[in-house]
Amino acid sequence: MALELKQQLKLSQQLIMTPQLQQAIKLLQLSRLELLETIHEELEANPLLEETQEELQTEQDAELETLTTEEAPFQEVELSEKIREDFDWEGYLEEYNTSTPVLVENDPNQEWPSFDSRLSEQTTLKDHLEWQIRLSDFSDEERRIGECILGNLDNDGYLDATIEEIVALSGADTSIVEKVLGKIQNFDPVGVAARDLRECLLVQAKNLALEDKLVERIISDFLHYLETKNYTALVRALKRSPEEVKAAVDIIVGLDPKPGSAFNNVSVEYISPDIYVFKIDDEWVILLNEDGMPKLRVSSYYKDALGEGDSVSAETKDYIQTKLRAAAWLIKSIHQRQRTLYKVSQSIVRLQEDFFEKGVAFLKPMVLRDIAEDVGMHESTISRVTASKYMHTPHGIFELKYFFNSSINSVMGEAVASESVKERIRQIVKEEDSSRPHSDQEIVDMLERENISIARRTVAKYREMLGILPSNKRRKSSWGH
Repeated sequence: MALELKQQLKLSQQLIMTPQLQQAIKLLQLSRLELLETIHEELEANPLLEETQEELQTEQDAELETLTTEEAPFQEVELSEKIREDFDWEGYLEEYNTSTPVLVENDPNQEWPSFDSRLSEQTTLKDHLEWQIRLSDFSDEERRIGECILGNLDNDGYLDATIEEIVALSGADTSIVEKVLGKIQNFDPVGVAARDLRECLLVQAKNLALEDKLVERIISDFLHYLETKNYTALVRALKRSPEEVKAAVDIIVGLDPKPGSAFNNVSVEYISPDIYVFKIDDEWVILLNEDGMPKLRVSSYYKDALGEGDSVSAETKDYIQTKLRAAAWLIKSIHQRQRTLYKVSQSIVRLQEDFFEKGVAFLKPMVLRDIAEDVGMHESTISRVTASKYMHTPHGIFELKYFFNSSINSVMGEAVASESVKERIRQIVKEEDSSRPHSDQEIVDMLERENISIARRTVAKYREMLGILPSNKRRKSSWGH
């Protein structure tokens, strides 16, 4: 059988993601702050993009639909600078002759950066402890051991390494390592570098120098009774009066179980809602948050350059046309994103009207398909447009993903939203008798009487998601005699 080469033509269809389509999809899933950052980056990269006032923007909206290189050029605007006769030259020279920026905050209508944005960076736990080591009479070897200990502290201030590992890292004797560890544990905050909760609390209790050693004894031998709040057994085991034990327990409760948490430099994340929902005259009104959003238009200067004929080189024309198409597509994509976001928000308000009227307890089960069918879009589009976006409602600020939740069947066969069930569990725990808190099974029975069928393990899972402790740890203190 002979082998030979042949050419064949084959016709096929293939879906290709153009750069413009990729950009539109990217803009769709950006949050408001990310969109602002992207717009500013495009303003810097594309000379044909420029900011304009809102009234000028409306004049170009119609032009973007038929934007071509053959358009009649805009009339060039002459800019002239005119100095007012009452110009404050003294203030001008005083401000621009200073070596540091001047920040004047006398004008109440002027928006200035928030105070916390001008604060210096917080001191970390490691920096704070290193500062104390430098002030202490540590030898060079002890400082080296101290550095090894500080390098193995977690965010709560606990030592995340064994003595043997510190010995291996520092190359020092075990006795010296334990000595340095004991010194560091008495640094500020007291109890830092402890290996477990018992040691952390015990160091803090010893630092109080109490005459009665009852506090230290409870921490050393009976800490498990405190975890379960079994104070009756604690009084019986200690053979002391309930008043004495209660006073000791109050001291222990006042100790810090996480001494390093105060130094966690956690930056505050500010949420800027993308959508505002208000009720005006018995009608829900949806407003998109466009505060600070630049109004974009295509620069008339470069459009005029295209109409200058042979005076502009072909290479320059190609560059302007490329940037012109990119600018027009960006503006269209932003407009499309805002329209899509508005339609999806409108659909959410319509389908979850009971939530907006009455609160979280009336949230209905809803999935992406419900919104997709309502607005006539694909589920993937709904998923992108609801990602990392927040809605301001009469009941608080919620992520758009919050409105999409699974359903739980009720006793009568109706569906109940899982978030509504969580809210009901939170209310049950809030209203319970603290001396006799409800168990998970009792919560199941209460929900079933309210026409909500749910398993005990589901209640336990929701309780953990809500940060609610088990019933034995929610029980109020009870002291036996």
